[in-house]
Amino acid sequence: MKVAVVGLGQIGLPLAVQYASRGHTVTGCDVDPDVVAAVNGGRPPHPGEAEVDERLPQLVADGLLTATTDDRDGVAGADVVVVIVPVAVDAERQVDFGAIDAATREVGSGIGSGTLVIFETTLPVGTTRDRLAPLLARASGLTPERDLFVAFSPERVLVGRVLADLRRYPKVVAGIGPESTARARAFYEAALDPGTEIRVVSSTEAAEMTKLAETTYRDVNIALANEYARYAAERGIDVIEVIDAANSQPYSHVHRPGVGVGGHCIPVYPYFLFADSPDMQLPRVARQVNDGMAQWAVAAAERSLGSLRDQPVLVLGVAYRGDVREDAFSSAYALRDALHVAGARVHGHDPHYTDEELAARRFVPWQLDAGTQIKAAFLQADHAAYRDLDLGGIPGLELVIDGRNALDPAAVRAAGVQYVGIGR
Repeated sequence: MKVAVVGLGQIGLPLAVQYASRGHTVTGCDVDPDVVAAVNGGRPPHPGEAEVDERLPQLVADGLLTATTDDRDGVAGADVVVVIVPVAVDAERQVDFGAIDAATREVGSGIGSGTLVIFETTLPVGTTRDRLAPLLARASGLTPERDLFVAFSPERVLVGRVLADLRRYPKVVAGIGPESTARARAFYEAALDPGTEIRVVSSTEAAEMTKLAETTYRDVNIALANEYARYAAERGIDVIEVIDAANSQPYSHVHRPGVGVGGHCIPVYPYFLFADSPDMQLPRVARQVNDGMAQWAVAAAERSLGSLRDQPVLVLGVAYRGDVREDAFSSAYALRDALHVAGARVHGHDPHYTDEELAARRFVPWQLDAGTQIKAAFLQADHAAYRDLDLGGIPGLELVIDGRNALDPAAVRAAGVQYVGIGR
């Protein structure tokens, strides 16, 4: 088949590599000319993605994968178009369809009769059928379920291990009608590795809600763990001990508490659910709880040290999770803002970001060998590099707030530093 992938981000490029690895001719489309140039040069624009970095050069050399900034040209003649362009929320937490609407119009203006268009972007329920399929039909002049076929299949993978997750998790899919569904199923059977389960659900609405349900479940579960952590902290109980003991019972699956929830998914997609459902309460409260953990951590530091006004503090890790170079909705920014409100001088460090990038994110760049005095450090991302960090070598350090419960409390204390975990 000839396949077009619209959106060569940290999920879209691995999808393009997967399809090309199965022998299909793939054109990737992206608005960023640097991304397109890197792909066409056989260089990964998002280094660190397992298997993609190794496969990309050969796929490009073999002519199975090319890239363009022109969506209309890129989808011309394609049998299947997979769209994975972001839908985000704005500062007021309102859903922003701008990017995907524009991409959908471009796709519609370039496709021909018989094309299957699959949206993998996470969407509010009803978006595929009620918004995007009509946009495609108007732009293309084609009729859905007659000469235009539209489906939805949520991406369910993590950055850094996308191709492994494609093999590991069932591929949920549904079309806007029976023919769209059948064609989408056949595509994934041909484009994913043999043995991958293709799970067809009854409607695009059910497929859309599947992704929102699984993501929001994690957010609500983490919020519950954070509530447990705050309760335990007030009573001198180690919440990790409690959670591990509780989870020894097979019906308990309590997640881990932390200083916040980041990434493109968990802190965003609950808004897709309750934006049009004012009666939905738990996801809304969970967002408030998880967003409030940064302020709780700063308050914990103030309880231990007193006022942080004019004190140098350090945020370890700008990325939203360990050992990835991705900072979307990272709780590092909520920590930074809460520390600024407390009057602190906020330094930042992350082995995956340059000093210039840290400064652009409103952190004072910090390096261990610079001799900069630090009063308190907040572990925000559990990068492997921080597990062996010589905390005793940080001049002036009195307190570590372990925002991911990733450090050994005894080792921290042995370095002459106070330790406060989340609920420990």
